Amino acid sequence: MPTPEATLQKSMGMVLLAILPGALTLLWLYGWGVLMTWLLATATALIVEFACLTLRKQPARPRLMDGSALVSATLLALALPPYAPWWLTCLASSFAMTFGKHLYGGVGKTPFNPAMLGYAFVLVCFAQQMNHWPASHGLSLMGGLQQIFGFSPNGPDAWVQATALDTLRINNNLTLDELFASHPAFGGLGGRGSEWVNLAFLAGGAWLLQRRIISWHAPLGMLASLFAISLLCWNGSGSDSNGSPVFHLLTGATMLGAFFIATEPVSGPSSPRARLMFGVGIGLMTYVIRTWGAYPDGLAFAVLLMNLAVPALERLAMRSPTEAAS
Repeated sequence: MPTPEATLQKSMGMVLLAILPGALTLLWLYGWGVLMTWLLATATALIVEFACLTLRKQPARPRLMDGSALVSATLLALALPPYAPWWLTCLASSFAMTFGKHLYGGVGKTPFNPAMLGYAFVLVCFAQQMNHWPASHGLSLMGGLQQIFGFSPNGPDAWVQATALDTLRINNNLTLDELFASHPAFGGLGGRGSEWVNLAFLAGGAWLLQRRIISWHAPLGMLASLFAISLLCWNGSGSDSNGSPVFHLLTGATMLGAFFIATEPVSGPSSPRARLMFGVGIGLMTYVIRTWGAYPDGLAFAVLLMNLAVPALERLAMRSPTEAAS
C-alpha cells in the first residue's frame, strides 16, 4: 500500500503534467519570460522550503521531493507577468512559502492558498510592476534576461499593453465590437491568445477530473456562477458593457483558477457540498472584482476571501436539508 508521501508525490506529478499544455501555450504566447519566471519562482520556493524545514528541524528531503512546493511555485509563476523583475518573482515565491505554508505548519495545515497569497502580496505592494504584460509574443531570450534582471536600456513602455480585462474595465467610449476590432489585447471571443491558454488549462483540468485527481464540485461551481452572473449583468455590446459570459470564461486566469487553484485540497473545503459553494463564491467574487473593483482580474482575492469562509461553508454543508429549510 502506498505511503501518504508517495500518494502526494504522485498527485503533484499528475497536476504538473496537466498544467503543461497551458504552460506551453503561455510560453508560445509570451516567449522566454514565462520559462525564466518559472525557474526563478521554483528555485526560490525550493530554497525557502529547505530553509524553513531546517529551522523547524523537519526532515528536508521528503518534503522537497513531495512536489507541493513545485506545484505552488508553478501556479505562482504562471499567474505573474512573464517579464516581472527578478526580485518581485523571488519575493512573491518567498512570501508564498513562508507566510502561506510554513507559518501554519507546512503541508496539510495551510488555511490559504500559498500561490495566491504570494501573488496578492506583490499585487498590492507593487501594482505598477504587476501591470507589465507583453503586447505581442514577448521579448527575445537576451531581451527577456535584460528586462527581468534590470539591464535593458529600454523601459517597459516600449513593449507592454493593458490586458483585455483592464481595457474593458476602463473603457467608456468604444463599443465591445469596436474594442475587439481595434485593440490588440482582444481576440475572437476573449483576450488575444488567452482564449487558447484557457482552453489548454481546460483540457488539463478535464484530464485531472477523468483521473479523479480533483473533484468536479469547485470547478463547476466557479465556472457556472461566473457564467451566470456575467450573463445577468451583460448589457450587450455597448460602451458600458461588462463583457459576455464567454469573454469572462476565456479571459484572464479563469480556467487556471477553476481547475488548479480552486481545487487545492488543503486550503479548500473537504465535503462535496462545501466545495461546490466554495467554487460558487470564487466565481461571483471574481466577476465583482473584475467589473467594479480596482484590479482587472480578481481571482487571487476571491480565492483568499473564500479560504476565510471555509469553516462556515463546512458547517453549512453539514446541516441537513430539513434544518436548512427551518
